[in-house]
Amino acid sequence: MNTAIAYGYQMTARLVSQTPATVFVVDDDISVRESLELLFRHEGLAVETFRSAQEFLAHPRSSTPSCLILDVSLPGLNGLELQKRISGDQADMPIIFITGYGDIPMTVQAMKGGAIEFLTKPLSDQVLLSAVRNAIDRSTAHLARREELDALKARYGRLTPREREVMGLVVIGLLNKQVADELHISEITVKAHRGCMMRKMEANSFAELVTMASRLRLKRPPAAL
Repeated sequence: MNTAIAYGYQMTARLVSQTPATVFVVDDDISVRESLELLFRHEGLAVETFRSAQEFLAHPRSSTPSCLILDVSLPGLNGLELQKRISGDQADMPIIFITGYGDIPMTVQAMKGGAIEFLTKPLSDQVLLSAVRNAIDRSTAHLARREELDALKARYGRLTPREREVMGLVVIGLLNKQVADELHISEITVKAHRGCMMRKMEANSFAELVTMASRLRLKRPPAAL
């Protein structure tokens, strides 16, 4: 990763990591919910507990670092079914399954679905806390990457159509003269558009601009008429 971009990502990750993390617990056993809530609050984590999958789904979520402690056996919608429902959220909310009993097929299904841990009761506090810290770290990193990409898209959105064309041609290696020929404009005009585009994208070098284009998944633009 380009040094400047890596620094920007690190700063974003630092800001995200300063946001209090939340552990969501879904278990129909009140004693489990209460014991886990005490454990996590003692570690300085915010905790939200739910007795069913439906109750969890009805609860609004904010984009903060988080993880989900999910019991496999739940009334109504079980843990594995809930996992399928929220599959799109699992990158920023990793799932740790817990169960009073488990078998290999169940474990395989959970892990294939994206779970990062499958733990059996009775739970070891240290093992569970280690899993939660790992999950929160993953969530924090994902949110930082997403925020950084959103900021990059916002900068790209400020470019004029011509600046986007110039950027698309520059990042595939065309020289200013070649870009001018491609777009049927003068080389001086290309240099002007290129300078404005670099400033708006906050790119300090050609290599950084190429990395940005890769993250934006830009395609070569059609030549202007």
